[in-house]
Parts: sequence; structure tokens; C-alpha cells
Amino acid sequence: MTPPSADGSHQAERDAERIAEEVLSRTRSTDPFVSAVRATRMPMIITDPKQADNPVIFANDSFCRLTGYARSEILGRNCRFLQGPETDPETVRRIHEAVAATEPIEIDIRNHRKDGSAFWNRLLLAPVFDADGVLAYFFASQLDVTLERERLENLQSDNAALNAELSARVHVDRERERELDLAMLAGGLGAWSVDVQTRTLVASDAYKTLMGWPVDKAFTYEDRQSLIHPEDRDAVRGQSDATISQGADYHITHRVITPTGATRWMEARGILIHDAHGAPIRIAGVTTDITERVRAERLRSALMALADAVRDIEDPDELTHAACGITAKALEIDRVGFGVIDRPTETITIRRDWNARGVASLAGVLHFRDYGDYIDDLKRGETVVFADARLDPRTLNTVAALEAISALAVVNIPLQDQGETAALFYANHGRPRAWLDDELQFMREVGERTLVARERRRAERHLARLAESLERTVEQRTAELMASEAALRQAQKMEAVGQLTGGIAHDFNNLLTAISGSLEMVVKRSAEGRAEDLSRFVGVARAATERATALTHRLLAFSRRQTLEPKPTDVAALTRGFEELVQRTVGPAIRLVMVAPPEPWLVLIDPGQLENAVLNLCINARDAMPDGGELRLQIDNVTIEDSAVLGPDCALGDYVRLCVVDQGVGMTEETIARAFDPFFTTKPLGQGTGLGLSMIYGFVRQSSGQVGITSRLGEGTTVCIHLPRYRGPLAPSTGPAAEEDAHRHAGEGTIVVVDDEAPIRMLAAEALTEAGYSVVTAEDARSGLALLRATPSVRLLLTDVGLPGGMNGRQLADAARETHPGLKVLFITGYAESAVLKGGDPGPGMHIMTKPFELKALARRASVILEGDAQAGSTEGEIQSSHEAS
Repeated sequence: MTPPSADGSHQAERDAERIAEEVLSRTRSTDPFVSAVRATRMPMIITDPKQADNPVIFANDSFCRLTGYARSEILGRNCRFLQGPETDPETVRRIHEAVAATEPIEIDIRNHRKDGSAFWNRLLLAPVFDADGVLAYFFASQLDVTLERERLENLQSDNAALNAELSARVHVDRERERELDLAMLAGGLGAWSVDVQTRTLVASDAYKTLMGWPVDKAFTYEDRQSLIHPEDRDAVRGQSDATISQGADYHITHRVITPTGATRWMEARGILIHDAHGAPIRIAGVTTDITERVRAERLRSALMALADAVRDIEDPDELTHAACGITAKALEIDRVGFGVIDRPTETITIRRDWNARGVASLAGVLHFRDYGDYIDDLKRGETVVFADARLDPRTLNTVAALEAISALAVVNIPLQDQGETAALFYANHGRPRAWLDDELQFMREVGERTLVARERRRAERHLARLAESLERTVEQRTAELMASEAALRQAQKMEAVGQLTGGIAHDFNNLLTAISGSLEMVVKRSAEGRAEDLSRFVGVARAATERATALTHRLLAFSRRQTLEPKPTDVAALTRGFEELVQRTVGPAIRLVMVAPPEPWLVLIDPGQLENAVLNLCINARDAMPDGGELRLQIDNVTIEDSAVLGPDCALGDYVRLCVVDQGVGMTEETIARAFDPFFTTKPLGQGTGLGLSMIYGFVRQSSGQVGITSRLGEGTTVCIHLPRYRGPLAPSTGPAAEEDAHRHAGEGTIVVVDDEAPIRMLAAEALTEAGYSVVTAEDARSGLALLRATPSVRLLLTDVGLPGGMNGRQLADAARETHPGLKVLFITGYAESAVLKGGDPGPGMHIMTKPFELKALARRASVILEGDAQAGSTEGEIQSSHEAS
């Protein structure tokens, strides 16, 4: 909008003078605010709605200073000229609506000064009517609240000081007293002052109105004190005393009870005014009704408390009671509760309600007709509200009954669930009370939230009971299934044990038949004097014994209990060493191909057992290719980074992979699944024992490796052995020189032989005696320990591992070394017992020899040990500790 013309400005100024005179001349009373109006620092304007565009016709000096415009630039213009790009359109719309509806409004708007700077203006706009009730003007007070919006606390102090200053300067410009009173009314402010000596109260009409006091009636200091809520009187008195004695700003929030019984919240601000000598004379200030703000804050806080209760309280009845208490305290009423309506009987059943102190509970069954006729409204799903039962036509005949239960003011809210009334949320108060719209909305929100939460809690409890029942059923069924599975596993174990023992018994019966028959024929031929046939029968017995030995080793390999002699080994070099043997074994129809990396990693393995395993796999590959083909031995250095490759039992890291690949007939999935089972074979009867692959599997797993099979029918089979990489040095090669040197020195020293089997003791003693050693024997560890202590010259202890009497061979060896620290030990055992091996290494100076063995091999082994050659055919110095391997 452009500034008005010169003529327009003169006309506007004449109108302003006329309006000011008209407003100020309405009263010439001695009200203390007239002088304050003349010099007030509160910006104020008056607009004329009877003119086009409702122009400003009066603006005081403060308004001019606030906006930076001269009065001539303001008068005759609509207030929108202060708006700019930062002004909120919604705020403008609300102001237009208030003007159109001739209603007062208090609102903050973003305006702009003449220099373009923006500021927050708190507009307090109110219509002014003439004596006939016709709209005459709009009166608006303005307040720069920029700092208040940025720093509310500081601005409140400034605002209080401003209003206190207005009270202190009431002697100035008494002609504007009426205008100031109108401004106070428009802003919801009431001004007052109290003489600190006489306790005389001077109050504006606006202040009387705020306190609910008649304007035309005298309002004394004692009257005001009587209206202050009893619980707040000491705080108000204490604030007054602090202001008088310390000069502190007067600022307090308190409640008042109006003569009609309504409770209102007030915020009072003031300052202490001194005389010329600095002595305090009065406190002047303003009071604002903040009931709406306090109520809104309490309702917000109550909803937050309800959210906490819904989150934290599990019991549905406790949750309901907590919601009732939150509602009652927020609204400051006597009773809140939930009930269930029975439509046919027109009753309500209440389990528990919240009641203020001294108010009786309504828990139980109540008949609605005993308290009025509003049950019909409830049946229709309508909310029933009355502020005073004495005035509501539905309760005129039941006022006494309602008074008896402290329910003169009532709210009944039916709560719906899936179209049906699920509960009644009610509030009662013992005195008449108006129910505001936001309070009713708050109650409905609390009721609906609580109903939903309560029903959800009940459903959760029901589901929890169902889940608990289901869990018990599942546990019972699981226990039954586990018992069935255990029984099945036991049956399968017994079946496997039966198959294993049956196969072993079959093979050993054949071997025992050959041995016993041969010995029988030896005895018979010896008695007949026919010595020429003895060597043939002895050969048969020895061959059967060797077969039994091989069968035993295979069983021990399958069970991972065979005695291994691991050495750092180059797998590629090892396989090249017996490549010619493999080629002769598989025949000329099969082409043998070996693939290995230039620098294969070392592994810690028993090389003899690895040779047997590879040879066994090559024989299986040969049998799978009756028409010939290619057999490939492939060696690779691989790093395993996924546990799924080798399974959870194998560590991740570096491995040497040895694969035997054929182009044979392949296997089915069922055959692969059973390939490592003992005595399982697909070969014709008499061509396989079924222990080959199971022996390989046991040997590889005992060596901390893994073996796997991949195959497809018609495409061949690949068997891969993964062995952990060894990072130590390669073991030195051994030869016959050490044994020859040992034989040259055989027969020197005493040997103690301990074995609980008399035949073994006898044969071992005979073999060692024939070799030239002095031999003493014992049948158990304690006897052997006594012999050792009685024989200081003993050089070698030869002992079985499993001995009777509570002390095994390892314990005997440890005890013997306490008296013979340098004693060498040779354990003879049928399998690798953990008590001896200790993870693969029996210890320095200790050796292992596996039964059965040839007697000449025993004598040769004793000779090598006693000569101190730790590398010739022994485990000492060869078996590296497991921590040296990767």
C-alpha cells in the first residue's frame, strides 16, 4: 500500500484527534491509569471498521517508535502495510477472521519496520462497542515480543517491568486512563498496586474482572487474599515479603477461587516502587489469567504420563486405574472410572475407579435409572455431559442420589470397539463444574487409548497363556521325539556294531582256522616224523597271522586309534617315490598322470600310512575303470577360508590337497553316503573287505585332515585328501646304516620287560636274551617298578601300555625316571592310547612299537634305541609337536 496523500493525512489526523477526544472524554474519573495512558510505552492503535479497509485512525507515540513510521505515514492505512515476506499467511487469515467475526484475538505476527527489519509483534485486538452495542472501533495494543520468542524467560521479566512501570507512572496523563483500561481488557491483563505500609489495594476494572469480582464493588487487599487458593497463600505472601525486603522482582504463579467457585490460574508480575529517599512505598504490577495455558500444559503432560503408563504397565486392570488417576489429576476432579454397560438391564458394572481423598468408590453394579434418564442417550452411543445435575432436565428428579455419590457434574463417554459399545469412560465431580471442549476431547482420547491398550494387554496375556500351553505341548512332543530318535539311534548303533562285529568275527574265524589248522598239522607231522611238510604248514600260519595283522591295522585306522609315526613330509616327493609301484599295480591299460606345484608345502604325516592310503585309492580307481582310462594324482597348495569346505571340525588355513581322479563308472549319492562305512563294499564277494576307505578316513582324520568324495555316474570319481600345512623343516632321511651300527653293539645292558600277558613276556624275553641282553620280567607295573629300583644298571624299560593294578605303562615310565633319569622306554601297544601319545609325541627318550611285531624286529628296535639313534625307525625326534604345524 502506498502512503496516503497530504489531504488524506490531514483528514486522518483530524479523525485521530476526534476519536481520541471521544474515547478519552467518556470518563474523567480519578482512575490511576489516565496518566499512564498519556505516556505509556505500549504501542497502541485504533482502527475504524466503518471506513473502507478498516484504516488506522489513532496511533500513539510508542507505536510510531515501534514501527519506525511517522504518524502521518500510519494514519489512514490498513495495518497490513507492516506485513512482509516473513509474515505467516495463516496468522493473517486468523486476524481477518477475528475482525470479520467482531471477536477479540491475541496473536503473535511477524511484522516489518520502515527500515525493513523484521520483528515479532504480539497483537491484542478487541472490538469496542458504543452505548447501543454497535461496533465503533477496533482497539489494538502492540508489543514487540522478538526477544520473548527467542529468550522467553528474559522477555517475561522485561514485560513485567514494563507493566510495573506503567503502574508506577499512573499519575502521568490521567486523560488516557480509559484508553489504558481498554488496552488491559483487550490484552487479558489486570493492573494493580499495593501500598506496602497500609496494605491498600488499588485495582483496575480489568483486574477485578480477572479475579471474578464485580467491577462496581470495592475490592480490598483482604478480599484479594481471600480469593487466593489456600494452598498458594503462603507462597504469595512470601513473594511479597521478598520483593519488599530484598527489592526482588515480583513474579509468581498461583491459583484463585472466584466467588462463583471456579478455580483460575494467575501469573502476576510487578516491581517495587521507592520514594525520593529510596524507601519502598508500593508494589505495582499486572496479572494475567493463564488458566488456558496451564490447563493445556496439564493435558499435554497427562497424555505423556498416559503414554508412559501404556508402555510400562503390563496388568490391564492396573493400566486402567492408572489412566483414571492421570485424568482425574489433570482435570482436578473427584472421580474417574471405567465400566461395562449391560443394555438389557440398564446397569453398569465397575470393577475399580479412581477417587479423590474423601470420595467413595462406585465399584459394583449401578442402575442408571436411579441417577437420571440419560441411559437412553448412552444406548444411542451419545456422550452424556452435564455441568450441574440440579439444572439438567434428565437429572432433576435424581439430584439427591447424584449428590450422595459426589456426582453433580458428570461426563459419560461410550467407547466403541468394532461398532459396539465396549466400555463407558466416566468422570464425576461433587460440585457444579463446566466441561470445556478441550477437556472432553482429552477425556475421549484417554479413554480410547486406554481401551485399546487394555484390550491389547488382555489379548497378549491370552496369547501368552496359549503360547505357554503350546510350549508345554511342544516340549512334551519334543521329548517324545527325542526319546524316539534316541531309541532309533541306539538301534542303528546296535545294527552297525552287529555288522562290524559280524565282519570282524567272520574274517578272524577264517584266519584262526588257518592258524589253528596249520599248528595242528605241525603237531601231527612232528609226531609222525614227517619233517619235510612242517615248513609248508608254518608258512600258512604265518601268512594268516600277517593277514590278521593287516586287518587289525585297518580297524585301528578306521577307529583313529592306530599308532602313527608322523614326519614332516613332501607329499609330491613321496608320491613320485612310489609312482612306478602304482603304475605296475593299475596296469598298462590305465595312464597315470601326476600334477604337483613347483614348491609343494610340507605336511606332518605318517608317510607309510599315506602311501598305503594313496595306493588303496589307486586300486579302487583301477577297479572302477575296467576298460582303462586316465588316473590323475593331483597335488595343490590351497588356503581354506570357509568352514563349509572342510566342515566345522577342521581349522581354517593352509592345506595340501591330494586328489585321486579317475574316469570310471562313478557312484550314486547313496553309495557316496556309505562309502566310508566299515565293511561296506560294492565289489563282488571275495574281492574286497570294505575297510579300505574307512581306514583312509580314520587315518586322515587322526592326522587332523579331511577326506571327501565327489562323483557322478558315468563321469568318474574324485577323492580328495586335505592335510594341514607344516611350517617346520623337512625330516632328515634315514637308511640302513644306523641299524647296521646298532647290530655291531647289540647285546649290551639290562632290559626290564613288563607285560601282563605271559606269552608276550616269555617271547620278548627269549628274543632279547638271544640278542645278548640281560632280561628281567614283571607282570604288572608295581612289580616292574620294584625290579627297576633293584636293578641300577637297567638301560631300557620295555612295557605294555595297558597294565593291571591301577598303574599303566606311562605312569610306570614316569615313576621309573624319578630313580633312573636317563632311562629309555619302549612302549609296546595294540593301539595308540592317549595316555602315552599325549597328542602324538610320547616325549624325549620314549618310543612306541605296535603289536603284533616280529621278534627279530623287537630285538633290532631295542638295539637301535640303546645306541641312541633317535631317528632310525622311532618316533623320537621325528614327531614334531602339534603347535609347530599351521
